[in-house]
Amino acid sequence: MRICGIDLKANNTILSVIDTDEEDDILVYIDMKVKKITLDDDESQLNIREYCNDLLVFLKQNKIEKIVIKKRAKKGNFAGGPVTFKMEGLIQLNPHCEVELISSQSIGAYQKKNEVEFPSQLKKYQEQAYLASIVSV
Repeated sequence: MRICGIDLKANNTILSVIDTDEEDDILVYIDMKVKKITLDDDESQLNIREYCNDLLVFLKQNKIEKIVIKKRAKKGNFAGGPVTFKMEGLIQLNPHCEVELISSQSIGAYQKKNEVEFPSQLKKYQEQAYLASIVSV
């Protein structure tokens, strides 16, 4: 199963894709050319349509079967901005694959229980998206 982990930061959708072999319990990081998709202007209908189209093209071309989004806090110091909530809603509307939200507490607990080695091709800014994808397996 191909899983795309997503971390939403400002107006960027940071992507990390893994492939799982359910028989052998092996996780393989897939180094994609596209590592993030940006929503340039969240008030422009054209830009929102371009963002949705770019995301759908990415999901179809890479045969993504499941999306896992790292949740953002709704209030408090680390609350997500309004643009990230809009992007999350647009991602959840995608008709091609299952979408799951995962909390940062779940990611933190997973990291405490398991020693996570990040693939060498993974960029530093993709680490949270990668963790979201592997925690969901």
